[in-house]
Amino acid sequence: METVVNIHIEKLPEGYFLATSNEVQGLVAQGRTITETLEIARDVAKKLLEAQSENQNKKLISLDGGFDYPLVVGL
Repeated sequence: METVVNIHIEKLPEGYFLATSNEVQGLVAQGRTITETLEIARDVAKKLLEAQSENQNKKLISLDGGFDYPLVVGL
C-alpha cells in the first residue's frame, strides 16, 4: 500500500539538506543531496507510519492510480 506524505526540504548552512513533515510526527531526515534526503525520508516515513498503524490500528490512505507531487525548480 502507498500513501502520500508531504515533506518540507530545506538546505542547511553546512550544505546538507533537511526533510521534515507536519503530517508524520517524528519525521526528520538529513542527507548530502536532495535525492539522498528523499530516500532517507521515505524510509523513515515508512517505519514511522508502520509503527503508528500498529500502535493505533489506523488504516493508511491508499492510492488507486496516481498523485500530484510538488516539484520545486529554482531558476
